[in-house]
Amino acid sequence: MDIRWEEFGWEELGDGIGRRRLPVWDATVALVAGSTGALLFDTGASLREGAQIRRQAQALLGGRRVTHIALSHPHFDHVLGTGAFAGVRVYAAAGMDRILNTGREELARDAVRHGLPEGDAASSTEIVIRPHHLITHDWSLDLGGRDVLLSLAGPAHSPYDLVALVPDAGLVLCGDLVEESGEPQAGPDATPGLWPHALDRLLELGGPRPDVRYVPGHGGVVDGAFVRAQRSALAERFGVA
Repeated sequence: MDIRWEEFGWEELGDGIGRRRLPVWDATVALVAGSTGALLFDTGASLREGAQIRRQAQALLGGRRVTHIALSHPHFDHVLGTGAFAGVRVYAAAGMDRILNTGREELARDAVRHGLPEGDAASSTEIVIRPHHLITHDWSLDLGGRDVLLSLAGPAHSPYDLVALVPDAGLVLCGDLVEESGEPQAGPDATPGLWPHALDRLLELGGPRPDVRYVPGHGGVVDGAFVRAQRSALAERFGVA
């Protein structure tokens, strides 16, 4: 694919695959393209940011549109751009539909607490698109010559952690289960005792290939050694075997 990722502030991770580290909260969105479909992994922190991501993704795809969205977990900086993608099929862990429905006011308050302007928080939560497909077991997406496996890895960082494996690229999209730019953040909805086991699941998905890369929810792309080290640090921090 003739895609010039850097022109749009994205990092190319493989043929038809790239990610962008968004401003302010350094959250990652990733784009995975096949011949007939394109998956966006997370959507940014606001409707305004989501609209910018949509325009950039369409340009990177040569005029094609995103066809699938996977949401890694229900924190504002990863989901509030979803409303900019009308008509796209949205996938998330079972239970996230409740957060994105009855929990929208708390989602908006959390966004404002972290610095999102009140108007942006209100507009973004008002039209956030709830998931069409609630994942309860491994789910494979066929993007045309490229499969992506969606897999549950939580509860850990949140009650509803979803990750994605791109097998042909040796790439695991981790959401906030892995953070490179700072210490992993355990908020009030985290389940710290299960977090190390979630990283075991990521490493299992990555398999034995030494060149597998892991894309954190925040920070630079890492390797399996980094994930294993972060797993050990979390186990010690939270007193988990």
